[in-house]
Amino acid sequence: MSAAFETRSEAVMAASPGEARDFFALLKPRVMSLVIMTALTGMATAPGSVHPVLAAAALLAIAVGAGASGCLNMWYDADIDRLMSRTAKRPIPAGRILPSEALAFGLTLSIGSVLVLGLVANLLAAAMLAFTIFFYAVVYSMWLKRWTPQNIVIGGAAGAFPPMIGEAVVTGQFGWHSLVLFAIIFLWTPPHFWALALVKSGDYARAGIPMMPNVAGPAATRRQIVLYSLIMAPVAVLPALMGFGGLLYLVVSVTTGLAMIGLSIRVWRRTEGQPAVKAAYSLFGFSILYLFLLFAVLLAENGLGLLWALPKVIG
Repeated sequence: MSAAFETRSEAVMAASPGEARDFFALLKPRVMSLVIMTALTGMATAPGSVHPVLAAAALLAIAVGAGASGCLNMWYDADIDRLMSRTAKRPIPAGRILPSEALAFGLTLSIGSVLVLGLVANLLAAAMLAFTIFFYAVVYSMWLKRWTPQNIVIGGAAGAFPPMIGEAVVTGQFGWHSLVLFAIIFLWTPPHFWALALVKSGDYARAGIPMMPNVAGPAATRRQIVLYSLIMAPVAVLPALMGFGGLLYLVVSVTTGLAMIGLSIRVWRRTEGQPAVKAAYSLFGFSILYLFLLFAVLLAENGLGLLWALPKVIG
């Protein structure tokens, strides 16, 4: 009897001191908020409609799936997170959550979110969510991130899938609407993350992560930031030309796209000292606002009936 009591006591002692907020932090709530925004925009711009209750349940499942993939990412990356100032205080490296707890939490949420989405929506949406979780947790986290300086470019697909999942929830398939939204996020990812990587290259070097500035050098990274921004800005105008973005979206996408190009050029030109750091942080911060504005305007125009469509040029 005393042996059984001691065993139970050891099990309790082995549990982490983590609180609910620590488990919530494992889900990367900032990333989850972006996924909610982009998936909801995919639903709003999709041809057709879905019952609001089912749409809400589907959106919750997508958000939980995104959080699950973030949790699995933190579980696998705990060793390198300890080495970087930006991530050292995350729940696992800080010792607030045990790796085994994070793994179990992430796997449970992954399976549950996919099953729920399959039940409230359709098999295609569920399969795409499952693939997104696999792509981020396995393909990106376990392979690309530690192997190639193109990790952010290829791995960025994981963050670009939610609009396609959103359209699949409504239509049972996906078409040009969500593919264009996918392309916008995909092209946005490199300049967004590489701007931060220019500043945090020392962190990545200590962790042995082959980010672009550490492998190709800051100068090559700056050139690619400009190149991706030049490609992304006109692609971001396509929703207005295809008819599912209106006049407001056209104005916002053009003006903010020009601002992204201007900030990326400033990053390219300012290469040393505090001006270089300030330019990189400015681009990083504005890029978040840029993507939010694009999808917020599309959501308002399509979800709230504010669309003042231009004559269709494409599609």
